[in-house]
Amino acid sequence: MDLRKLKTLIDLVAESDIEELEVTEGESKVRIVKSSATPQNQVVMMQPQAAYPQTLQAGAAPLAPAAAAAPVAPAAPAAPEGHIVKSPMVGTFYRSSAPGAPAFVEVGKEVKEGETICIIEAMKLLNEIDADKAGVIKQILVENGQPVEFGQPLFVIG
Repeated sequence: MDLRKLKTLIDLVAESDIEELEVTEGESKVRIVKSSATPQNQVVMMQPQAAYPQTLQAGAAPLAPAAAAAPVAPAAPAAPEGHIVKSPMVGTFYRSSAPGAPAFVEVGKEVKEGETICIIEAMKLLNEIDADKAGVIKQILVENGQPVEFGQPLFVIG
């Protein structure tokens, strides 16, 4: 996709009420998301051969004078203490084997090493994620049905 088309798409999103636009052309895929916190749009181009997506920033007109003020950085959350179980893949996090079924684990439950603690769905495959350490579930860091990234913390085992 050429730069003129990208500029046209960015302008379209900036001047309209739509918040997000995704266009696929051949093997290229472009997603433009209007950010309400800052006066900029983000464009991410994904190529099948590329290891990392290219990111282009394009300016848009500010929505209000207050939006021009520098955003305040949020306070860093306290790092959870204990063993962190991280996602081994990108996918969708599920706490149970089926909708309506009881969750594999709850906060306060004791788990053994190798026990299934959640499922991550990736490319229509359900992958059971096992505890890599025995202990008690101290925290569940992801909501059921939410997308997760590779290496994202899922659980804290104490």
